[in-house]
Amino acid sequence: MAQPNHRYGGHRDLEAVIDMDQPEKPTAKGGSRFSFTGGLEFTSLTYTVVKKQRGVGGEWEKKDVDLLHEITGYAPKGCVTAVMGPSGAGKSTFLDALAGRISSLDGRVALDGVEMSPSVIKRSSAYVMQDDRLFPMLTVYETLLFAADFRLGSAVSPSDKKLRVDNLIEQLGLTTSRNTYIGDEGTRGVSGGERRRVSIGVDIIHGPALLFLDEPTSGLDSTSAHSVIEKVHDIACAGSTVVLTIHQPSSRILQLLDHLIILARGQLMYSGGPKEVTAHLGRMGRKVPKGENSIEHLLDVIQEYDQSEFGVNALAEFCLTGLKPRKLAAEGISTVSSIPPTPVGPGGEDFDHSLRSQHSKSPWSGAQFTPSRRPKKDQSGKSQNPPRYGPEIVMGTPTPLSSISGYTVNEADYLSPAQRASTTGAAGVGINALGHRGKFANSYAAEVWVLMRRNFTNIWRTPELFLSRLMVLTVMGFLMATMFTKPKDNTQGITNRLSFFIFTVCVFFFSSNDAVPAFIQERFIFIRETSHNAYRASAYVVAGVITYLPFLLLQSAAYALITWWAIGLHGQFVYFLVMLYASLLSTNSFVVFISSIVPNFILGYAAVIAFTALFFLFCGYFVNSHSIPQGWKWMNTVSTMKYPYEGLLMNEFGGERDFSSNPPLTGNAILESLTISVAKDRKWRMVLYLLGWAVFYRVLFYLVLRFASKNKRK
Repeated sequence: MAQPNHRYGGHRDLEAVIDMDQPEKPTAKGGSRFSFTGGLEFTSLTYTVVKKQRGVGGEWEKKDVDLLHEITGYAPKGCVTAVMGPSGAGKSTFLDALAGRISSLDGRVALDGVEMSPSVIKRSSAYVMQDDRLFPMLTVYETLLFAADFRLGSAVSPSDKKLRVDNLIEQLGLTTSRNTYIGDEGTRGVSGGERRRVSIGVDIIHGPALLFLDEPTSGLDSTSAHSVIEKVHDIACAGSTVVLTIHQPSSRILQLLDHLIILARGQLMYSGGPKEVTAHLGRMGRKVPKGENSIEHLLDVIQEYDQSEFGVNALAEFCLTGLKPRKLAAEGISTVSSIPPTPVGPGGEDFDHSLRSQHSKSPWSGAQFTPSRRPKKDQSGKSQNPPRYGPEIVMGTPTPLSSISGYTVNEADYLSPAQRASTTGAAGVGINALGHRGKFANSYAAEVWVLMRRNFTNIWRTPELFLSRLMVLTVMGFLMATMFTKPKDNTQGITNRLSFFIFTVCVFFFSSNDAVPAFIQERFIFIRETSHNAYRASAYVVAGVITYLPFLLLQSAAYALITWWAIGLHGQFVYFLVMLYASLLSTNSFVVFISSIVPNFILGYAAVIAFTALFFLFCGYFVNSHSIPQGWKWMNTVSTMKYPYEGLLMNEFGGERDFSSNPPLTGNAILESLTISVAKDRKWRMVLYLLGWAVFYRVLFYLVLRFASKNKRK
């Protein structure tokens, strides 16, 4: 029997070793074949940031700080791996590292033995954030169905998508809440535990090979938290690799956790099963008091060392090499001594050889990993005790790594020839497990269509936003119609017309200010959905524009129809309507762009009000464009109020019609006095300029979404 080659570097050099209980099986080349159970392997994960700290002289100095320090271990396939530790241990940072959300991460991450780049990890995984970011006015069924449309693509028929959603609802225990709104602070909806399960369902609808959850029990009561973890455990039973962070699990939740990774100060304190914690403490020389939970006692020990002169480095060294940590003051050694502990070599009595033997075994060692709880299966492979709330696992088999599409040249180098062949079709184009090509599940047109349907559903359920604008413009239209009815052909009538047009421009600009929360409310939903390539950022922008078009046209038409004949305006009614419509389009694009670059509502409203004041000042009403100081003329160009103001005046006064008999003033004379061009084709240029600004702001909005709205650390 071949002997395994052990290199005692702790977790830093995980190796596949021959199962000592199995005879060696020769391969075609005479080598040895290792038993492989699969899962997520991570080696020497290190994340370093630069922080400012006070030096000895009291001056601020920049120092490199490791938020993660050479963490090595594994998360077994088909099991729930819980990442635990005290506050500030680096749990969320570690989860982000595994999920490919840290760009400057050092180390190696592999799935089923194949090294993974961050881009491939994102395509093969799902990440459930700590906060439930869902549309409040969609039902549970609608939320999951839209997720299925985004993640499953056209390769799955609509009937199969509905069937998968129905089965997933049953699996997650959401049958009674199927047609209930998600809800928010102002709308009653599902409970907190149900909302968390919906968030999980949104990310597992496509059967990911990896599932990451950040504090899935945060803010939930004991019963709801247990229900959520129970559903997560059922997902793991289907074959997914599940990694979650959890702060203080109850005893019932601990029974559902198969594997533990305990961190402190960004270092590995323990890696193994929950039942092995007692033995780990025993090797350390610490007994678990009777009636106390072994995991809680280990966390207490970690805190004791963290507050001592030794720090948690001693425990990290014990976890890696088996070198027992020095005892603390309570056990006979003072914690204030400045004398460092004497290292004890591998031959000393304080060196634990069993720890190395334990840590040398991983899913790649050939040792069979035994989870804490699994559905029993008969000889036919069917489950004898399916999950409590529904059928066994009906969402589909997790997508294997070999079926992830969109590999780059460098990523393909990590694949074996068989895996490389399975990821390409006849033409060498990536095909994933669901049958669609490329890294997006849907075509561009399909993405736009699904986003439009969801937008219209949300608008139909929350009509207040557009109805409020429509009511504002309708009321203002009646007010203006009664204030400026049939102005006389004299200087006062000319002044009244000028006042009407500038007020109209301001009303239309201010009417879109309530669109500031539009993207701020959806930002985290957008980040979550696009982080796993549910749709393109450009499709989101195009769908938003198309969705707004009919509503903005309705608002413009209502104001135009009320005021045009009541006031007795001149020129072309079609131009009047088109200019108002273009004004709303450009203003809406500007406000949506502002909402994408500000962090909250307060700053958003402040920015919009400030720019509105500037645009109003430089639009040409107070000071005509030729009289503006040279250094400020650029503000006249970027003011989106200038173009509708001048265009509406050209439409009204263009021509030789007399607007005043004493003194005699024609329309062209009035325009010339305002230094506005009297060219007939220039008024339509104003519409084009305004539409150009609308496109410009939408492009800026897209660039912010594409390059700045990402949930990724540097």
